[in-house]
Amino acid sequence: MKDSEKPLLELKRICRHFAQTAAVDGISLTVHKGEILGIIGRSGAGKSTLIRCINGLEHIDNGEIFFEGENISRLNDDARRLIRRRIGMIFQHFNLLSSQCIADNVALPLKLAGESKQKRSQRALELLDLVGIADKANYYPAQLSGGQKQRVGIARALAAAPGILLSDEATSALDPETTQSILELLANINRQMGLTIVLITHEMEVIRSIAGRLVVLDRGKIVEEGQVKDIFARPQNDTTKSLLQAIIPALPPAVAARLNPVHGHDAIIELHISGAEARKPFLNDLEAETGMVARIIQGGIDTIQDEAVGHFFLAITAADKQKLDKACAWLARRSDKSEVLGYV
Repeated sequence: MKDSEKPLLELKRICRHFAQTAAVDGISLTVHKGEILGIIGRSGAGKSTLIRCINGLEHIDNGEIFFEGENISRLNDDARRLIRRRIGMIFQHFNLLSSQCIADNVALPLKLAGESKQKRSQRALELLDLVGIADKANYYPAQLSGGQKQRVGIARALAAAPGILLSDEATSALDPETTQSILELLANINRQMGLTIVLITHEMEVIRSIAGRLVVLDRGKIVEEGQVKDIFARPQNDTTKSLLQAIIPALPPAVAARLNPVHGHDAIIELHISGAEARKPFLNDLEAETGMVARIIQGGIDTIQDEAVGHFFLAITAADKQKLDKACAWLARRSDKSEVLGYV
């Protein structure tokens, strides 16, 4: 394998227990240079413990962690501190020193590494400019908004030129507009610097915005993994489906309450469609090829990683079962999933 193809970070069957509970239970995954990987799960799924194992704040009980080709899972404390400088970290609650000005907060990792005051000051100003708050260098944390504090946290995490940036729920304390601006900043840093980013979150909206690949955790185990666009289009695991419910269309409650499993005027069909098929006028094509008209009850088309992903609830008259079956078969051929939920 060429060096360029080797994972930047590789976890092999790592475990971390607290008493009799496995917070991380045999997880194996790889992270490649330059990618943005999202790791998602409900509270208690093991996300934060996993990220603390990666950055060395937690000792693993079993398994191995390789970073930049080196096995870092069995290092002594001194060697672990050196490695930790190559792993940047941003936190949900910012973790800034209230008694230090913003520039000094950013420069703190360099001070701990023994860099000169001049070099620390220069690097801090460069990074504050990168994150868009160079004019706040002499402010104190209490004078900043939540979004500005997180920009300081990002600048500080970049101070030692890390090989990877870990984000632990870094936007969950922010309002939606500020969250989007922080995600755009991280995406720009990834593009401009080629910096590898691992996002820990419980919000699918965060994953959809910037991640390329997704790992879903449940009870300390990986239950689903793949490209974000594929998982959003065709989720396989119940945990993934549940997490997606917050951002994908749902059948209106008034319609759901009237569903009959056997008969009714209209068949209600749930349809998942993606890629080239989602860009076609599929309802017009359905009518042209089967003679059946479908109307949209709920849903629409989203774009994830430049791929169209659609989720719809359709109503088609059930008066002629043969024609309905023909329409359902046509939809099944053209979609990722097509299911008759019932009748109204």
